[in-house]
Amino acid sequence: MSEFTAAIFDMDGTLLDNMPLHFRAFQIFIERYGLRRPPADVAVRLIGKRNSEILPVLFERTLTPEEVARYSCEKEQIYREMLAGVAPLPGLLRFLDILDQRQVRIGLATSAPRENVAPTLEALGITNRFRAITLGEEVPHGKPAPDIFLEAAQRLGQPADRCIVFEDSHAGIAAAHAAGMRCVALAATHPADVLRSANPDLIVTDYDELLRVMPSLFPPP
Repeated sequence: MSEFTAAIFDMDGTLLDNMPLHFRAFQIFIERYGLRRPPADVAVRLIGKRNSEILPVLFERTLTPEEVARYSCEKEQIYREMLAGVAPLPGLLRFLDILDQRQVRIGLATSAPRENVAPTLEALGITNRFRAITLGEEVPHGKPAPDIFLEAAQRLGQPADRCIVFEDSHAGIAAAHAAGMRCVALAATHPADVLRSANPDLIVTDYDELLRVMPSLFPPP
């Protein structure tokens, strides 16, 4: 039996290298409203968080729930118009096949808005690969709080210490550790040197690299 019985994936920057699309969408949004770009150190801390946490920082004021909903829809529509032609990170599809063969339960836990999930998974051709999908809007606290990963584990029917998380952001790595789960970081959004400060259990460039070291993570049955 594998050491891990459940694998929980973040979506943006973890299943695909789409963070440049989000950055571009936010750039267009910021220019549209004449906002100031946040400093680099602030922008890094916003990656992996929900729009309800990002937008007040961009506007530099408290937003009403109605404003958050309206601005979020506007920004995400800009993003979705850029989705055509995206591809999964190298090795992802093969890795998902191996997890299925080893009967590891696969879940998705993403801070992305609900409206983005289905189009992204469809563009990648992996719509039916996840046994459970948990959204940031479905839990009380977003990453770096552990809520989303604990909820994902419950939906997968597995204890936290039997779950392994795949993430690309500091907030996501912190959330995984807070949930008592081990975490593999994908150096897609950030270089490995930057991710190292978040102390993930392993850093890989993509799933092809992960497959080369996988026997240490998933011993043969």
